[in-house]
Amino acid sequence: MDGVDQLDEIIPLLRALVSNITAEQLTVPSPCASFDVAGVLEHMIGGATAFAPAFRGGPAPTGDGGTESGTPQERFQRAMADLLDALHTPGAQERTIASPFGEVPGSMFARYVAFDGLVHGWDLATATAQAYAPAEQLVEEVGAFARSLVAPEMRDGDTFAAETEAPASAGALEHLVAFSGRRIPS
Repeated sequence: MDGVDQLDEIIPLLRALVSNITAEQLTVPSPCASFDVAGVLEHMIGGATAFAPAFRGGPAPTGDGGTESGTPQERFQRAMADLLDALHTPGAQERTIASPFGEVPGSMFARYVAFDGLVHGWDLATATAQAYAPAEQLVEEVGAFARSLVAPEMRDGDTFAAETEAPASAGALEHLVAFSGRRIPS
């Protein structure tokens, strides 16, 4: 399963989660130390808006990419639809993407976006008390990639925190989330 296939599964899960987030929940703290629910959404909107053009082979956006009007939930829906469309652009996986960790092939960056999306989906679900159950095989594949990608120097407390320990009863998703530096509630 390549990164685009992974995101074909993850983005609809994320969109469903976000469609159930209420305005009151936007200020709820999330397990992502830097963000409340609105902050997670803004982070994901910003990433999707910045990288969709790169997957299409176009220049970085000069404005907001049309994501500034509407609620965070509405803007998230538009940004994710655009990102998913961009990922399916012919040549998207072969293009070189200027990522936060250097220039990489689109195929590799799509896998990173899948990792980021899967973990932030858990953040949103946990903060808003929603069910979130990505397929185990998907989580395991994303986890294998993440473990090959995240180098010690990336654990700066901002990009990734130090790995935490998942409870003995934790599933694959909780182990991946703990690997990313989140604390898993017991």
